[in-house]
Amino acid sequence: MDLNILWFVLIAVLFTGYFVLEGFDFGVGMLLPFLGKNDTERRVILNTIGPHWDGNEVWLITAGGAMFAAFPGWYATLFSGFYLALFIMLLALIVRGIGIEFRSLHESLRWRKFWDWCICIGSFVPSLLWGVAFANFLRGVPIDAKQYFVGNFWDLINLYAIIAGLAVLGLFLVQGAAFLSLRTEDPIKYRGQYLAFRLWLPAVVLLIVALSTTMLYGGNLTRQTASSILGLIAAILAFLAMLLAGWYLRIKKTGLAFIMNTLTIVLTSATLFLSLFPNVLVSILHPDFSLTIYNSASGANTLRVMSIVALIFMPIVLLYQAWSYRIFRKRIAMRVEDLHY
Repeated sequence: MDLNILWFVLIAVLFTGYFVLEGFDFGVGMLLPFLGKNDTERRVILNTIGPHWDGNEVWLITAGGAMFAAFPGWYATLFSGFYLALFIMLLALIVRGIGIEFRSLHESLRWRKFWDWCICIGSFVPSLLWGVAFANFLRGVPIDAKQYFVGNFWDLINLYAIIAGLAVLGLFLVQGAAFLSLRTEDPIKYRGQYLAFRLWLPAVVLLIVALSTTMLYGGNLTRQTASSILGLIAAILAFLAMLLAGWYLRIKKTGLAFIMNTLTIVLTSATLFLSLFPNVLVSILHPDFSLTIYNSASGANTLRVMSIVALIFMPIVLLYQAWSYRIFRKRIAMRVEDLHY
């Protein structure tokens, strides 16, 4: 494996980790105004993600930094062509973070409800836009011979991208509901379990449609290459994992359902990156204009030094995050004196 492939795999792992961790994070945020019937219950819901939400976003920052350092051509074209969409996403993330930190600074219920809806919308927008963004990576956008994006914001809005965005949204909602069922006590535990099962059917339908359209014309899954075959296998396994998640929700084994839904997110992400490889951004103007892991990459020395740094620091970050989840693994009780948000 050369360094270009290694860094493509590493960026894929970073984005996958981000989707897995922010999946339940965003899901909890979107469900906050609906599952919490009063201020105490909403504080319990927020406390389930309180120790983790900002740490989870480090995965996105790291993925963006790795993209900038390893594939500057990809980074430059992406952040210029997708500028408005990424700005909206960043604005939503900022509003969400402010909402989590500010909602309990005032006793007014109107104040807290306002920030609760900010958290909800700030979780909804990125969930939808990440699916839209990666669908456009696969479908292709207008990129010319100089690797310049020559389209506009509306070129990113198409049926395939919307379906992919809704599929990601559905996966995150199921993940968030299942997570709340695992981290809280009744009545929120019961509501989360019930809602996860109710949300599962539309989520699995959207996933089937998204994966099917990906296999029809997204990326290279229809070609006879090693990555396309692995991508097809990943897509099938993602569908089977989602079916198992529904079965476990039906028999009320929420922990196993959460694991299966997590596996679905991992396999769906793998499908996207395997379908994309060796491209990083497809051009709809001409195949030769597409950005690949070679024509958008940094020099060999840069990749070599970065590989050494990643080998040292990534295990430290993973160990720390695993430790933090272990420390805060207990259910959140309905005791007001223990709540912070």
